[in-house]
Amino acid sequence: MMKRTVILILASIGIVCNSNAQQDSQFTQYIFNTIHINPAYTGYKKDIYIQAFYRAQWAGVKGAPTTMSIAVDGTIDHDGDVGLGFIASNDKTGAQKQLSAYANYAYKVQLGYDENAKLSFGLAVGAMQLGLDGNQLNSIDPDDEIISTDMRNKIFPDARVGIFYANEKYFVGLSASNLIASWTAKKNSNNLFVPVPQPHLFLTAGALVPITYGLALKPIILLKDDIKGPTSLDVNTFFLLKERVWIGGFYRTTVPIYSKKHLENNLTKKNALGMMVELFATDNLRVGYSYDYSLNKLQYYNYGSHEFSVGINFAPRDMRKLRARSCYGF
Repeated sequence: MMKRTVILILASIGIVCNSNAQQDSQFTQYIFNTIHINPAYTGYKKDIYIQAFYRAQWAGVKGAPTTMSIAVDGTIDHDGDVGLGFIASNDKTGAQKQLSAYANYAYKVQLGYDENAKLSFGLAVGAMQLGLDGNQLNSIDPDDEIISTDMRNKIFPDARVGIFYANEKYFVGLSASNLIASWTAKKNSNNLFVPVPQPHLFLTAGALVPITYGLALKPIILLKDDIKGPTSLDVNTFFLLKERVWIGGFYRTTVPIYSKKHLENNLTKKNALGMMVELFATDNLRVGYSYDYSLNKLQYYNYGSHEFSVGINFAPRDMRKLRARSCYGF
C-alpha cells in the first residue's frame, strides 16, 4: 500500500511538472476503427457506422486513466469518395481532465483501375477543454498558494490531418494530432495547472493474408511518436474466423528511432502485451474487448487494462460480410 501511494504521488507530480508534455490517451482498439487516430479513414466503411468504447487503464490504481469515446461516420455521395464524421471523447487521469470534439472530412481518390484502391486525405477540426481539479490534489503544505483548490479549465481550438491508402490486400496511413492546441496553449496559457497537449504522429500499416477457407491472417503495426516522449510501437496479429470473429494479440514496446537527449537512458522498453477479440454478434452489431498486461514495474500495482467497444453498422445486408473480409473492413 505504501509503494502504491508513493507511485501515485510521483505520478501527480509528473502531471504538474510535465504539463507541457501531455500524452494523448492510450487505447488499443483503434484497429477496429482507424478514425480514432486518422481523419482520412472517415467514411471508409461507406455506410453510417457508430462506435463507442470505454477504457479503464491500470485497474486497481486510484486515479488511473479512463477514456470514453463515441464516433460516427459515413459517406455522402454515391461513389463513397466524400466522408463525414464526428468524434467526441472524455479522458480523465487523476485530477487531470480532457474533453474534446472534432468534425471530420475526408476525400478519396481512386488510383489506377482498381476501384478498391483509393488514397484518402482527411482533416478534423474541433476543440478540446483541458483542466485540472485542484480539489483532488494533496499538497504537503496546506497553505501553499501554488496548489489550486478549485477547477481550472482552458478551451483551445485544434486540428488533425491524415492520409490513408487502402486496397483489398493492404493499407497504410500517416496522421498527426494536436496541431493547433499545442501552439495556442503555449501562447495563451500562463496557468501551471493546465496541461499542454503535444503534437503526435501516427504511422499504421497492415495486410490481409488468406490462409484457407474461412480463415485469414491480418498483421498490423502502429508507430506513435510525440517528439518529447518515447516512441511507441504496437505489433498486432489477428485471425478472421468464419467471417464472424476477429481474435488476436499484441505487443507494445518502445523503439529508438532517433535521439531524444532529454529521456533517461535506462527506461524500460517493454510496455505491455495483451489480447483482443471482436465478435460480429449480428450482421450489423459488433462487440469488442481487449486486455492489456503491463510488462514494466506497474505490473505489480495493477490488474491490467480493460477496453470495451460496441459498433453498429447501417450497411445494406449484402455488403456487411464483404466489408468484414476486406483489408480495412474493421
